[in-house]
Amino acid sequence: MSVTTTLIQSGSLARRERQKAETRQSILNAARDLFVADGIEATTMRAIASKIGYTATAIYHHFRDKDALIEELCMADFTALGKAMHSIGQIADPVERLRTLGIAYAGFALANPSQYRFMFMTPQRHQPDNSNECPVHSPDEDAYEFVFQTVSEGILAKRFRPELDNPHELAQMMWAGVHGVVSLWLTHADDPFIQWHPPLDTIHSMVNVMIRGALRQPTP
Repeated sequence: MSVTTTLIQSGSLARRERQKAETRQSILNAARDLFVADGIEATTMRAIASKIGYTATAIYHHFRDKDALIEELCMADFTALGKAMHSIGQIADPVERLRTLGIAYAGFALANPSQYRFMFMTPQRHQPDNSNECPVHSPDEDAYEFVFQTVSEGILAKRFRPELDNPHELAQMMWAGVHGVVSLWLTHADDPFIQWHPPLDTIHSMVNVMIRGALRQPTP
C-alpha cells in the first residue's frame, strides 16, 4: 500500500469519526431541548430523530435506548459543570469557597441555560435499578456534594451560627437561594412587568447576604 493511499484512508477515517461525533452531539442537543420542553417521559426517540431530520433507526446506531442517551447527557452536562467549578476546590477557606462557588455556579447556569434547565429544572426519572439516573460524581463534578462538603468544613471549623449545625440543611439553603435567582431569570427574564436587575449582580449581593447571615457572630 502506497503512502498516498494510506494518507487518504487515514483522512477518510478521521472524517467519518468527526462526522459521527458531530451527529452524536446533535442528537444530545436535540434530546436536551425536548426533555426540557416536553419532559423526559413524553419525549420519544422518534421525536428526537425528527427534530434533527433523522430516522429513529439511525439514532439507535448511536444510542441503544433513551436511558443510554439520558446517561450520556447527564455525564456530559455535569462534567461541564464540574470543570467550571474545579479550581474553586483549591480555595482553602470554606466560607470564601462557598461564596465563590455560588457565583461560579450561577455564572455557569446563565452561560449554559439549556444544560442548566435539563440538569436542575427538568424532573428526572428514578427507578430502583438506577439505569437512567445521572451517575454519581466526585465533589469536583457534583454540585450538591461540593456545596455539602464545603459547608461541612465550615461547620466543623465553627464558622457558622451554632444552630446551623446540619450540613444538609445549610447546603440546601445556599443552593436553593442561588437556584431561585437563576431559575426566575431563565423562566421570566422577558416578563415586561418586572424590572430585572442584572442577575449576576443580584447573585453577588444575595450570596454575600446569605453568608453574612449564616456566619457565627464574634464573641463580644
